[in-house]
Amino acid sequence: MINQELQYHLPPESVSLCNNIISQFNVDLKIVKARRTRHGDYRKKLNGEHLITLNTTQNTYRFLITLIHELAHLKVYSSVQKRVAPHGYEWKLAFKTLMLPFLQPSIFPNPLLSVLASHIKNPKASTDSDFKLVMALKAFDPPTNKNLIFELDEGTDFISSNGKIFRKGKLRRKRFLCIEIKTGKQYLFSPHAEVNKYESK
Repeated sequence: MINQELQYHLPPESVSLCNNIISQFNVDLKIVKARRTRHGDYRKKLNGEHLITLNTTQNTYRFLITLIHELAHLKVYSSVQKRVAPHGYEWKLAFKTLMLPFLQPSIFPNPLLSVLASHIKNPKASTDSDFKLVMALKAFDPPTNKNLIFELDEGTDFISSNGKIFRKGKLRRKRFLCIEIKTGKQYLFSPHAEVNKYESK
């Protein structure tokens, strides 16, 4: 069963469905401090127990999607007897199967519902790789004074989450090529990365 802390992070109408899935597995669910590189994680511990960690967030819709993403990993690990790609066909099918019952307006509001329905047709390894889904989810994040890189003009200087200063360059396929001012090194940034404009003194 989902404990009270987990219930607080989920859309109310999704709790019962989540309980139905979680009750099928012997899994330890933990909420952890937000990590920059991932929203959640699944692994099997040395003692054979299953562990899913989920980033704390005020966005209940992102939390639910992440939970189902990681439960899909657990489902694949528990049912497939051979080694498979982490986000290959087996995981995509598991994620779609687990996610479908949640696609209802009592759980996800429009337009997020329609974007998510499109996403699960061929889910990506990370929700952050689906620009439309990222932007639909951001509408339910707490307000912030940060800018998204795709909103900045080319040539604009910005400060990344690690405190380094970059200059925005051109779009290369799906990411922006940016130059670190101090070193001149080039880095690729997701268009929806949150940054602060740099104002030189």
